Amino acid sequence: IKRRSVVETAANGHKVSSNGTEQKDRKVELGKKVTLLRGISIIIGTIIGAGIFISPKGILKHSGSVGVSLLVWIACGVLSLFGALSYAELGTCIKKSGGHYTYIMEAFGPQMAFIRLWADLIAIRPAGMAVISLAFGQYILEPLFMPCGIPPLAVKLATAIGLTSVMYLNSMSVTWTARIQIFLTVSKLLAIAIIIVPGMYQLFKGETRHFENAFDLSNVQLSGMPLAFYSGMYAYAGWFYLNFVTEEVNNPAKTVPLAICISMAIVTSCYVLTNVAYYTVMSAEELLASSAVAVTFAERLLGNFSIAVPVFVALSCYGSMNGCIFALSRMFYVASREGQLPEVLSMIHVRRHTPLAAVLIMYPMTMLQLLVGDIYSLLNFMSFLRWLFIGVVVLGLIYLRYTKPDLPRPFKVSISTPLCSYI
Repeated sequence: IKRRSVVETAANGHKVSSNGTEQKDRKVELGKKVTLLRGISIIIGTIIGAGIFISPKGILKHSGSVGVSLLVWIACGVLSLFGALSYAELGTCIKKSGGHYTYIMEAFGPQMAFIRLWADLIAIRPAGMAVISLAFGQYILEPLFMPCGIPPLAVKLATAIGLTSVMYLNSMSVTWTARIQIFLTVSKLLAIAIIIVPGMYQLFKGETRHFENAFDLSNVQLSGMPLAFYSGMYAYAGWFYLNFVTEEVNNPAKTVPLAICISMAIVTSCYVLTNVAYYTVMSAEELLASSAVAVTFAERLLGNFSIAVPVFVALSCYGSMNGCIFALSRMFYVASREGQLPEVLSMIHVRRHTPLAAVLIMYPMTMLQLLVGDIYSLLNFMSFLRWLFIGVVVLGLIYLRYTKPDLPRPFKVSISTPLCSYI
């Protein structure tokens, strides 16, 4: 009877046999399985969450008019593109996974990166995941309870099941995680198309009464514009997630910039056209009064088919959950490899080639956040902290231009690009 030696995964990614010898020729590492299509699906699938379907009224409320709100949507898309292009340069010259954490580490050292890492691990990411997971639980049950309200316990149970399934999927297979992300991204774009196409049809029929006096500035207050942009930038958040998995991207010098540019063009177009479609059916006052804009739109224009909208919203939320876990686990994996998290988090499953421990570390923290009552106020505070650190990363790009001028940069942006995104 032949005995098979037990093979364990060392923290440095090498296989170590039971007799302690290191098998360097059979290195266990994350494979390059993220193609251009999968990269686009990660970015789009993470950016487009529940917001565009449920409540785009934050921008309208603070901008004061329909026309100005549409300009804010476009401006936020352009600013996000500037930030994304800055990250594209960083992703092609620093070919390590980890996103914000890695770039802050390279530019400003381990102390600043450590602060960013623990802010992410303890509060920012669990709170964000909890909110998007609760939205999934709410909307996946909506068709079953219509027109009655959904019991809070049922929402939390559905949320826990959804979160557990996402964790399991990311633990089992990178390939299937990416395939399901593509499917969920297609579902999101289909849901948006269901809104845009009828809306454009209404527009071509002459339903333009809600666009009359679109740029009436009587209700516009400059003090509200920062909040309008804050709401818009929150809706675009997620363009940086491909940089979290750079080591798994096939030909990152070409794939990362191309995926970012294509994704941002698609997302910005979808957001603007979706809002135009809303205004063909609802006035500004009606949109502000609606608790779920997409549902109101569907009820007025799609009839019985409106019951499908909550399902699409739930799929959209699930895609955001999946993309977030896939990307964030790589940041914790890299942080462990750098010695700033426990060593076990840098270990890779021998057969499945997934950073199993790094995936599961988010699970208890997020489940704990689900039990917190006032989670949305926590998220608002942590969202500010997140954008602050993104500003630090963009500043790091400018800093690296001067401290490491000879660093290979296959993709290089104008110095005005990070300056515009930082401002």
